[in-house]
Amino acid sequence: MVDKLNPAPLAYENQPFINSPDGRILRILAEYQEPLARFRREQIQDTVVFFGSARFHGEDAAKNNLASAEKNAAHVPAAEQQEIQKRAHAAVDMARYYEDARRLAHMLTEWSIQIPARRRRFVVTTGGGPGIMEAANLGAHEAGGKTIGLNINLPFEQNPNSYITPALNFEFHYFFMRKFWFAYLAKALVIFPGGFGTIDELFEILTLAQTDKLAKKILVVIYGSEYWHRIMNFQAFVDAGTVSPQDLNLFKFVDTPEDAFTFLRDGLTEYHLGGPPKKEKEQEVLPEIAKTRP
Repeated sequence: MVDKLNPAPLAYENQPFINSPDGRILRILAEYQEPLARFRREQIQDTVVFFGSARFHGEDAAKNNLASAEKNAAHVPAAEQQEIQKRAHAAVDMARYYEDARRLAHMLTEWSIQIPARRRRFVVTTGGGPGIMEAANLGAHEAGGKTIGLNINLPFEQNPNSYITPALNFEFHYFFMRKFWFAYLAKALVIFPGGFGTIDELFEILTLAQTDKLAKKILVVIYGSEYWHRIMNFQAFVDAGTVSPQDLNLFKFVDTPEDAFTFLRDGLTEYHLGGPPKKEKEQEVLPEIAKTRP
């Protein structure tokens, strides 16, 4: 018999169902709709996304780690000592990218908050973790702007950094929904030196641009030509006939925050701020990412 004192739960309050394979579609939709609601509330119109290694530190932290490694060298085996010091020296060298990301994010945010608009333009966005992500969020925070972190729930925990605007701190379960939000609002990508994840994000956007699947112009800056030319030979794609020569125009190499800022400012102004003023009307704050195909 039905227990009238303990009625069946409403479907959306049934946690075993929500967390089951049958509830997956609801969890996916939640990772679309909940960020959408927050972006509307915070009046975010578009973003500039920073990608790069989570393993870089600022110069002070990297130098302190090197000093600590040298101080403790006598307490570890010689082979291990050599490897530890090698990594510590590399971290000091790569710390310049942390500082450059911080500087560039600061410059972009200072510029963007001066743009007269009802909604917030070109908000610095990262994956929300440490390294280059922390540096970019820090730079934007120091400039007095809002800044977004799209974190991901991982087995090896990636905690959000301290510089994300609290209302714009997101946690995702699904990688593809996180990627969707990186691309959906982006008007520019800045790709700092990084590993597999950074390369994955770079080529995903380049593929969408190459195949004309974007309804907007996304500027792509690849920061640190010395690093990237060691990692991959882009010209080899052309030489092998796997991409067209003009595909190399989908991105630009830069080596200083100033050059990156000038390129981004000019490109964002031309493609997304240019033309005569248009009368604003109430509508979705989010652009379409893909053109409709027959």
